[in-house]
Amino acid sequence: MVINLESVFNSEGLSLPVDYSLDLSSETLGSEKPFVYPVAVKGRVFNHTGIVEIEAEASTHIIYPCDRCTAPTDFDLDVKINHILVTSINDENNDDFMLIKSYMFNLDEIVIEDFFLSLPSKFLCSEDCKGLCFKCGKNLNEGPCECKKEIDPRLAVLSQLLDS
Repeated sequence: MVINLESVFNSEGLSLPVDYSLDLSSETLGSEKPFVYPVAVKGRVFNHTGIVEIEAEASTHIIYPCDRCTAPTDFDLDVKINHILVTSINDENNDDFMLIKSYMFNLDEIVIEDFFLSLPSKFLCSEDCKGLCFKCGKNLNEGPCECKKEIDPRLAVLSQLLDS
């Protein structure tokens, strides 16, 4: 969604509402496409005392395989979007402000960036997920597998002591 912000930058106290859906179904995360539902973006762009800010919330429902057991996990993700917008800046490396080169502002880019930065580093179906057996591939959350535990050959001598 592209917004013309010229009126907001030129009028102190002006506020523009933001309310739209963003389709991220073509975006991939790893080899998966977790965004099966559109992202709802609601908020506003406003000018208070000469400072233009965007304040919004983006939310959706994500389906992604668990990183330990590969079972599909689904959860709601809500992201707060808060940025100060400026038309000029002295320090190009300053991350506190977002530089708007023209008054046309592409809100989708900011929503996508903030959304991906807020994703968890690990997707788990539960905190105590046991994962898969490294030998047979059975989901250990469903019960133990039938694989025989191998003894490390370096410790085999110690097991003989335990047998005595």
